[in-house]
Amino acid sequence: MTGPSTTLRLRREGHTYLTAGPANLSQLQHVPVRGQFAYDFAVMSQSALVLFSAGQDSATCLAWAFGQYKMVETIGFVYGQRHAVELDQRPVVLEKLRLTGLAAGLGGDTVIDLSGYGAIAESALTSSRAIEMAANGLPTSFVPGRNLVFLSVAAAYAYRRGIDVLVGGMCETDFSGYPDCRRTTLDAMQSVLALGLDRQIEIVTPLMHRSKAQTWALAHEMGGDALVDLIVEHTHTCYEGDRWHRHPWGYGCGSCPACELRARGWAEWRGEP
Repeated sequence: MTGPSTTLRLRREGHTYLTAGPANLSQLQHVPVRGQFAYDFAVMSQSALVLFSAGQDSATCLAWAFGQYKMVETIGFVYGQRHAVELDQRPVVLEKLRLTGLAAGLGGDTVIDLSGYGAIAESALTSSRAIEMAANGLPTSFVPGRNLVFLSVAAAYAYRRGIDVLVGGMCETDFSGYPDCRRTTLDAMQSVLALGLDRQIEIVTPLMHRSKAQTWALAHEMGGDALVDLIVEHTHTCYEGDRWHRHPWGYGCGSCPACELRARGWAEWRGEP
């Protein structure tokens, strides 16, 4: 594994300025110093662990990570999801990415069995329940604490691998309202992980403030039509696990929340009505 490099950061309350060394702007964080300038030497990671489900968002984040880090590993989870077909697509998407030439530095892939957690956090994603709005204002597809559990397990794995950056496809722009997708939640989780592991862990979310249309645009910017076609043909996002119905934006039932978001973003990006 490639070792870290040292970077000098110039920090001021409300801003972080990079004054020397390699830049990775996605990692820079606001660190209050009472309005004054402060200099410190910080270790910038050269490796990252991507939470990879083989869906559109995580595949886009993975492609993005190749341009940010020298070494990239992936981790996924079995939690009793009804759309377990995404697990079948994992090796397919990874192999197709290698063939595009975008996947320089791609390391190992690990899948963790969390089926016990999925059983106790039962939702419409882990059972045959209908996907609809619940009385609490959240869709029944919400799996309580899913991202918190994923990040805790991923951080433990990253700790053993000497990786201090976790990359996830969480987004609070075009999303289903899940509270564990919000940046405020992830900021708190990042602090908890750093305290619990006694080591700085960064949770990087490239799509946090992007719409689904902007996510499609980002994929095209990074890999052109080849990457967009790969995402359309080989990733899986549909909550129903439908890989029989092929749409311009990919496979899916076309009516679950994930499909609706993906289709709407595709149409917006393509300028279609």
